[in-house]
Amino acid sequence: MLKVSKFGGSSLASAEQVRRVCDIITADPARRLIVVSAPGKRHSQDIKVTDLLIAAASQRLTGKIGASECAEVIERYRSIASELELPSEVIEPIAQDLTERLENSTTDADLYMDTMKAGGEDNCARLIAQVLQARGVDAHYVNPKDAGLLLSDEPGNAQVLPEAYNRLRDLHERPGITIFPGFFGYSKKGNVVTFSRGGSDITGAILASAVRAEVYENFTDVDSVFAANPSIVKDPVPIAELTYREMRELSYAGFSVFHDEALEPVYRAHVPVNIRNTNNPKADGTLIVPNRTSTDIPVVGIAAMDRVCCLYLSKYLMNRQIGFGRRLLQILEAEDISFEHVPSGIDNMSVILREDNLSAAKEKRIVEKIRQTLAPEDIFVERRLSLIMVVGEGMRHTVGIASRATRALSGAEVNIEMINQGSNEVSMMFGIKSNDMETAVQALYAEFFG
Repeated sequence: MLKVSKFGGSSLASAEQVRRVCDIITADPARRLIVVSAPGKRHSQDIKVTDLLIAAASQRLTGKIGASECAEVIERYRSIASELELPSEVIEPIAQDLTERLENSTTDADLYMDTMKAGGEDNCARLIAQVLQARGVDAHYVNPKDAGLLLSDEPGNAQVLPEAYNRLRDLHERPGITIFPGFFGYSKKGNVVTFSRGGSDITGAILASAVRAEVYENFTDVDSVFAANPSIVKDPVPIAELTYREMRELSYAGFSVFHDEALEPVYRAHVPVNIRNTNNPKADGTLIVPNRTSTDIPVVGIAAMDRVCCLYLSKYLMNRQIGFGRRLLQILEAEDISFEHVPSGIDNMSVILREDNLSAAKEKRIVEKIRQTLAPEDIFVERRLSLIMVVGEGMRHTVGIASRATRALSGAEVNIEMINQGSNEVSMMFGIKSNDMETAVQALYAEFFG
């Protein structure tokens, strides 16, 4: 029996938190493969170790030194080690590693940045292994390169290569407890490359899939996934069980408790995921599974994604013009922009984009290119929109969900700019003005959970 357990940055932010993590690890002999993030914030005004490393790298890349930010990271590790009464020499290799990373060549800025960012997780894994060894536990750090975590050569947005799974499968046979740094791996050229931010979740999912774990435990700082964002809805109900598809929709639309890309490896291997709280390990948490046992619940959560925009264009008989949609999306592809949704009618098309990806300069180029290539009768970009997602696999078996949702939004005086629902009926999307986002979430939550 083998469990893969991943601990996030908030779970490793201080010596006290590290003690809790080590207690959790040693409480269950099945927890033999541990994935760790870099230390997070100790309090609201604190800075995450990864952000300090990014700041140090940015300093170097602009011709400065970055030594003070690097020294602050080293001091974070030193403080944790000191409070845990580890010998001072434990920090020496960590300090040396971080200094060497800082002094690396900056010729390739992207690879340099990834090398710096990965230093947070890598050295945290070394430190956790040392803490467990000091307790007399048979624990060992393993480097992702040695383990075989091969990733695509895409700094900051790497993807796991298929052959990595066979290489990682041997981790199942390693004796004792293996401490594995999250967030990064190595390209075939031997370069350090990272996943997108928050990618330690992805590392854990890849390992859980590779070793066919009994369960992938994802320890964070909340008791469970909730039906709505607690900062918008007061005391939202906890969700005991979710399907992979439901969690994917919720993560995509703003539920930050679990990285949306982390579900794919465990989904394919049918490994259940258990979201749990480091500070309350006795809580059952939320279980993410292929199919829910509680099939009578039509809606499991309400999510919201802010800062989106809509590219709208219309042309009479658009539907008769073969290749219209393909050419439109190729224009976006040329500007390195992916789309979120494409609601459409017979003579009109709307493309939902993340606002951060569409600068004013890109918008100008795209609109002009569309005018020249597709000759629409009308085209404009509407910004400051939000997407509200009503999520639940039970919607496909329940009559009247759309009616209830639109009635709730109407009652809250929220105007609906657009509606979209996939054919699998796992989610229903509403586009609204950003200033109505919180009102919309609260109204929908009251309708389905109130």
